[in-house]
Amino acid sequence: MSNIASQRIKREFKEGSGPEGRKDPKEVHLALVAKCAIRIDLVNDSWSELRGQIAGPPDTPYEGGNFELEIVVPETYPFNPPKVRFLTRIWHPNISSVTGAICLDILKDQWAAAMTLRTVLLSLQALLAAAEPDDPQDAVVARQFKDHPAVFKMTAQHWSAIYAGGPNRKPEYESRARRLVDMGVETNTAYSVLSAQNWDLERATESIFG
Repeated sequence: MSNIASQRIKREFKEGSGPEGRKDPKEVHLALVAKCAIRIDLVNDSWSELRGQIAGPPDTPYEGGNFELEIVVPETYPFNPPKVRFLTRIWHPNISSVTGAICLDILKDQWAAAMTLRTVLLSLQALLAAAEPDDPQDAVVARQFKDHPAVFKMTAQHWSAIYAGGPNRKPEYESRARRLVDMGVETNTAYSVLSAQNWDLERATESIFG
């Protein structure tokens, strides 16, 4: 990666390591704003390939979950934003339930060179707390968010439990997913289809098997 980009990332890591820093910045994870529980680590000592982690915000369906992010820093950083996607599966209108792609303005045309990886992670936490269903990344989730908010909340909680270690598993949802798995459906597919069909097992079965 370019010298400008690598120096900027190293500076962000150094500033995130505490007032005394560390001798080797590669040994430092960027633990930012402890009460917000956000973190960034290097991948294979590369300054361009990073892993982020954010904790689900309080009083949201994501509370208690920890969500891993893939962060790719371009050669043109900080003049262009990093490329970020969720590696942990999540049920949210502005995040693809399939690919983890994110719809967030600062990762697109509202990026500014003064912003940092800290800005990105805090903004993603804010997005988890305040979805924007009228500008969705996942239209199916957004429709459920608007039309069936109670179902959306329970679905998001269950996904947070099974994929991100959250506390709110829904036994009835697990039971319906097992029914599909027993029919030969892959587990993640079972959860995705059931979620999209508002946990109607009959409709989910028809959707899969025609």
